Amino acid sequence: MRAYIVDAFTDRPFSGNPAGVCLLDGPADAAWMQRVAAELNLSETAFVHPAGEQAYGLRWFTPTVEVDLCGHATLATAHILHEARHAAPDAELHFATLSGVLTARRQQGDAFTLDFPADPPTATAAPSRLAETLGAEPVWTGRARHDLLVELPKAEDVRDLAPDIGALAGFSGRAVIVTAGAREGDDHDFVSRVFAPAAGIPEDPVTGAAHCVLAPHWARRLGRTALTGVQLSARGGRVGVELRGDRVTLLGHAVTVFHGELSP
Repeated sequence: MRAYIVDAFTDRPFSGNPAGVCLLDGPADAAWMQRVAAELNLSETAFVHPAGEQAYGLRWFTPTVEVDLCGHATLATAHILHEARHAAPDAELHFATLSGVLTARRQQGDAFTLDFPADPPTATAAPSRLAETLGAEPVWTGRARHDLLVELPKAEDVRDLAPDIGALAGFSGRAVIVTAGAREGDDHDFVSRVFAPAAGIPEDPVTGAAHCVLAPHWARRLGRTALTGVQLSARGGRVGVELRGDRVTLLGHAVTVFHGELSP
């Protein structure tokens, strides 16, 4: 079985979000995939197998759990399928996943677009002790399907955040997404950081699924549907988004940094 590590949502190695990609001949046992993901110990590892012409089955695992949506590992998978010449250069790839059928298409300059479901957050009261846990006072909080979205006053507040990761694991949901508008003159529209200790990821470097929440939130705030987000993790990354009704198009690059074979 061929295995790869791909840095996603970046055009430079050793930045963006590293994902594992495992190319399978067919469906595999979930317990085995979970053990492989734990061994690779990346935020997500994707397992993909052929399921028809330009169609694939796709599942994602963190080191501890299976997740039903992952943007950066889907981008990494599309990148590898093209790099390994399993996909025609102009083909639209269709992935059957726990979140329905997702599509990916290669663009000019080796960028990829991903078609994902939008996950607009609904305003809600801030959970008890949220400000104390984050070390910052929110100006808005909302709930998406799996995540808590927290807006802070300024981009610098997001950059300088030093939350209590252990305490964040106690909040219900998959992840806590922290965001703010970009500074005047920046070449992007909003910034974010994503913490998911309950899923075995203290801080995720660049999170495609979180941008399915961020896109509708900032589209409402800014009155535009095409936006660019920057995730201010230590590795950093950039995600283009376009809100189209109940769907979000994500745009990003990817770079292969490792490939090998899993021992029998």
